[in-house]
Amino acid sequence: MLKLTKSFLVSGLAVAALATAPAPAWADGHMDKAAHAEAAKAEFEAERAAILSMVGDHAVTFDMKETTSWMEDYEPIDAKLSGGYESVRVVEDTGTKIALQHLLVVDMDGTPYVVKHWRQDWEYEPETLLTFSGGDTWELTEVSAEKRKGAWSQTVYQVDDSPRYAGIGEWDEVDGIQTWTSNKTARPLARRDAIRKPIYDRYYGVNRHQIGPKGWIHWQDNLKLMSAKDGSGKLVPVVQESVLNTYERWDGYDVAAAESYWAKTKDYWAAIRAKWDEVKLANGGIKIEQNPEVGTSIAGELLKLADAIKKGETPSKEASAKATAMIEEGTSVVLAGG
Repeated sequence: MLKLTKSFLVSGLAVAALATAPAPAWADGHMDKAAHAEAAKAEFEAERAAILSMVGDHAVTFDMKETTSWMEDYEPIDAKLSGGYESVRVVEDTGTKIALQHLLVVDMDGTPYVVKHWRQDWEYEPETLLTFSGGDTWELTEVSAEKRKGAWSQTVYQVDDSPRYAGIGEWDEVDGIQTWTSNKTARPLARRDAIRKPIYDRYYGVNRHQIGPKGWIHWQDNLKLMSAKDGSGKLVPVVQESVLNTYERWDGYDVAAAESYWAKTKDYWAAIRAKWDEVKLANGGIKIEQNPEVGTSIAGELLKLADAIKKGETPSKEASAKATAMIEEGTSVVLAGG
């Protein structure tokens, strides 16, 4: 099927506007607008379908490799290849916003154990982004009308639903492959690096998601940075990293364990998501102490409460009240002088 690109449509409208002869009734401006609206609607629905195609059960491969050193005395670490099983579920779909929760299922001595993994929220033509500004702070930043037109943002959250990074870009079809590419985004260290106590303290990278016949892939092109030793605040490049995460549809693991975990804890995590959103809007962003090896300073406690719900040891409402209180106490104002 021929896909009408935005540039093609804009060009067609421009030609029609410049015509000097009266247009026949079947080709008047109203028909042009209608055709444009139909094409835009079809494009939007195709983009939604691409995002929703990431839902399902997957065998996942994580392939991470530091490639080019940008410092004379830095030696790239060995490549790391690992894998696992992830169930991805829709936790919200308003039409213009889609939230997808990843649930990692691991084997613990023959018993499946579910780890609430990362979450990705997609929003069409967002007015703001929650962007990482370094240290323990994410700022709520405006997106211009020009940059958000026809674009989707992807905001990625950590295991406790605190923010990690956000980017914006457009879905496009290249050689039959649905592809979304972000702008360059800043993000804090991932645990895989934090536990090694590296000299760099953040990433600056581009994300690309591509949809395939058997699943989807997530590319990352990351520049790892450190603060200059002279105290100037300048960021110094250390090494380039290439990451390829491959999600292949497969349900040959204990999917029921993921379903059971989410059924028991979803109300608890919904309350936590709502609290982070409340803090974000009230404070102009999110500022909370970080422990790079685990995420936020309260991440461990929030995950323990979820496990207590799963085991039937703590009611969901009681755990939610404790968790939201910790978020309230642990966060502070970002843009209003806090």
